[in-house]
Amino acid sequence: MCGRFTIAPLVDLFDRFHVPERVSLTLPRYNVAPSQEVPVVIRDGNNRVALMQWGLVPSWTKDLATARKPINARAETLAERPTFRDSLRYHRCLVPATGFYEWKKEGAARVPYYLRLRSGDLFAIAGLFDTWRHPFGGELRTFTIITTAPNRTVSPYHDRMPAILRQHDEERWLEAGPLDPATLAGILAPCPDDVLEVYRVSPRVNSPSADGPDLVTKV
Repeated sequence: MCGRFTIAPLVDLFDRFHVPERVSLTLPRYNVAPSQEVPVVIRDGNNRVALMQWGLVPSWTKDLATARKPINARAETLAERPTFRDSLRYHRCLVPATGFYEWKKEGAARVPYYLRLRSGDLFAIAGLFDTWRHPFGGELRTFTIITTAPNRTVSPYHDRMPAILRQHDEERWLEAGPLDPATLAGILAPCPDDVLEVYRVSPRVNSPSADGPDLVTKV
């Protein structure tokens, strides 16, 4: 599972993802939580940054109030699940991030840990998005993060991890159209064990309203 992440880039996000048209962004974000709005990268002729709410609402949803709004989608079953099947074919996106949090049970406590690339670089998590249109006007754009099996760095903390894309797979992921099972499995495979570092952080991150660089400071 991936339930919290950060986007605090040290490089220009638009240059990193080859986005020609700039929009106003509120960054950095040190504690992105479900239902919050964050930038994702989509392909609309050119690459484009769009603000979307975290928690997927499929376009065919009848009742927004009772919709499940999944924040994660398992890589292994994307093509089988009606919630994700159409988005997998036509609405793939990149979710920019600089790290993510996981919690480990230690005694009676759940202790937060922060995981990021050893390089500190901005990376892309594979995502899916959709647009839900209100019957009386207006629309809601939402996304979900794809998870995969954990590598050996992540497995002590959780049995899932976000599908972090290799840079050479990012453009392929953004192209609309079907992906054969072998290609999909290769793109969404766990990242190598040695590219991530992990360390304990403050329990202040437990609150979705908390933010600030102190959240990613090593304890």
